[in-house]
Amino acid sequence: MDKILEYMLDEDEGFGDITSTSVIDKNEEVGAYIVSKDEGILAGIDVAKELFESKTVNVVFHLNDGCEIKKGDLLMSLRGNARDILLVERTALNLLMRMSGVASAANQYVNLVGDNVIIAGTRKTQPAIGKFDKLALKIGGADTHRFSLDDMVLIKDNHIAVVGSPLDALKKAQDNVSFSKKIEIEVETLEDAVLCVENKADIVMLDNMDSLKVKEVLDELEKRGIRQNSLIEISGGINKDNISDYIDLGVDIISIGGLTHSSRSLDFSLKIRK
Repeated sequence: MDKILEYMLDEDEGFGDITSTSVIDKNEEVGAYIVSKDEGILAGIDVAKELFESKTVNVVFHLNDGCEIKKGDLLMSLRGNARDILLVERTALNLLMRMSGVASAANQYVNLVGDNVIIAGTRKTQPAIGKFDKLALKIGGADTHRFSLDDMVLIKDNHIAVVGSPLDALKKAQDNVSFSKKIEIEVETLEDAVLCVENKADIVMLDNMDSLKVKEVLDELEKRGIRQNSLIEISGGINKDNISDYIDLGVDIISIGGLTHSSRSLDFSLKIRK
């Protein structure tokens, strides 16, 4: 069993579920089911299955990850020891609801932009469960971006503050990093964007630029004949209300931290039936 999932169960159980042990017979067998009280995209069903099966609870799927769900949909059925089902209940629901919320938000943005732009997450995930947030992004149709710090070089404002300038930081990375790793750099001005694209950063992120400034950068890159040197990513302050301003500008990637740090969990419920 995944060590993170094992820790979650141990944390919730503490020294034992004193409620269940005080009112439910040790050998009581029951059926149960998880039902949706919400609508969106289902994500995390396999994770919930692993949690229940770790306590030898039998699991039957009614829907799979990536399915569109609505209020009243039956997600999974369970059969096993009543105490064990109730022990796992909250941990499984918490993850299943959060992952489905992230997947649903990702899917909404992907549908808004169509095939024109890649929607990506960021590392603004919940501590310790970033891998589950990233899986939810993928299920929702978004790109996961970096899983961890060793995936690629991403030079941000604080790296630049230490080194001195974006171009100096980019050149240092190009001198010191294996050819197998992509190099992305965050810039805040037209001048720095042009310099980094001229020097062939793999990805240049235009940070917190409004749509007019993004267009100005792209027009300048086209004018200089260097647009194809780098992928252009935009990030910062982009939401459902203003994303339409950016879709047709010609950027390659829109990364949105809110997909993981602010998405609303969907609402699911587990019910016992004897």
